[in-house]
Amino acid sequence: MQLFRLGSERLGEGKLLGPEDLAYDPESGLIYTGCDDGWIKRVRVNDSVVEDWVNTGGRPLGLALGRHGELIVADTEKGLLRVSENGSVELLTDEAEGVKFKLTDGVDVAEDGIIYFTDASYKYRLKDFFSDLLEGRPHGRFMSFDPVTGRTDVLVRNLYFANGVAVSPNQDFVVFCESFMSRCLQYYISGEKKGTVDKFIEHLPGLPDNIRYDGEGHFWIALPTELSLQWKLTLKYPIIRKVLAILEKYLKRPQLEKNAGAFTVDLEGNPVARYCDQRLIYITGATKIGNYLYCGSLVYPYIIRLDLTIHGAC
Repeated sequence: MQLFRLGSERLGEGKLLGPEDLAYDPESGLIYTGCDDGWIKRVRVNDSVVEDWVNTGGRPLGLALGRHGELIVADTEKGLLRVSENGSVELLTDEAEGVKFKLTDGVDVAEDGIIYFTDASYKYRLKDFFSDLLEGRPHGRFMSFDPVTGRTDVLVRNLYFANGVAVSPNQDFVVFCESFMSRCLQYYISGEKKGTVDKFIEHLPGLPDNIRYDGEGHFWIALPTELSLQWKLTLKYPIIRKVLAILEKYLKRPQLEKNAGAFTVDLEGNPVARYCDQRLIYITGATKIGNYLYCGSLVYPYIIRLDLTIHGAC
């Protein structure tokens, strides 16, 4: 399928350097996105005009709207940040249990104000994320931050590249992605199962990144690459990872990424649809706004928009 290439639009082309995640504010009609040059930019949905808003001085990844007009930012270099409506940047936390974050990644905010977020790896930074995979050890953590007490808690440890985060609409659980396991887990924040972890969806057709609830009963999971045979062999066999590590260090590893896009599931984690393109790579954010799917990426200098009324799933 070449769904995106043939039927999509490019928004803000040349003005958005790697718009990794997308957070939409329906009241203002603005999409917030963090770029590789440190800028958090705002894109108007009605006319696609791009505005430079705030530069964190780092690399903003996951974004979430707060309860009082602020933007919560998972900045891979700075930590968990809060950006006020007037653009002032405040560091909320950059360590837990005495261990500094190396790759602050996904984030969402519950209605009670608690911030849930991930540190994909406490050992490797973003530029070395492939080394985290090659080592084959769990360096990721899923955490919470309480703005009232200033407390940071580690909720789940030993994750294989903890990634995107989304609070359920009923505020009873939080879904977070475990990229290198091709799955999403759910952590219960209320009810009888509070404080426990369950599987939400396994055996995804790709490696999940950010996840976003659309307000219509579905979660949208960005897939930077499909889970090809090459990926399966790499994840399964240490000897292949050792060879790739040598290539990564001294030459150039083969590109394993392809057929990126978005995967939709319902509130129980049941598959609904997949949108993909063989030639796309590193689609890292997927947000549904009206009848359109907006996709962010680590590598493309624009946001991809797809009209879902015209173009069906893969």
